[in-house]
Amino acid sequence: MSMTINGITYTTFEDIWEESNLTQAEKEEIKLKTALVGKLIEAREQKGISQKRLAEMSGLKQPAIARLERMQATPQIDTLFKILKPLGYTLAIVPDTNT
Repeated sequence: MSMTINGITYTTFEDIWEESNLTQAEKEEIKLKTALVGKLIEAREQKGISQKRLAEMSGLKQPAIARLERMQATPQIDTLFKILKPLGYTLAIVPDTNT
């Protein structure tokens, strides 16, 4: 929904998102990746762990953690397990309540 502030109309992210040529499946994939990365960052920060320390704990390199957090890389499942373990998390398959 566009916004008008002081007579100037601004396009919102929602406008761009809705008008994009992305399929529903592509939008769902983006939402899933965003939620996953957001949760990883939140868990790391809540534990007071730096990217460097998480890299040491998970056996990865700090730049790999940074790329993942910037969503410039999509991790393999085994990499996710390496990152999640020191954060006290695991992966789970749960029913989709949105379908």
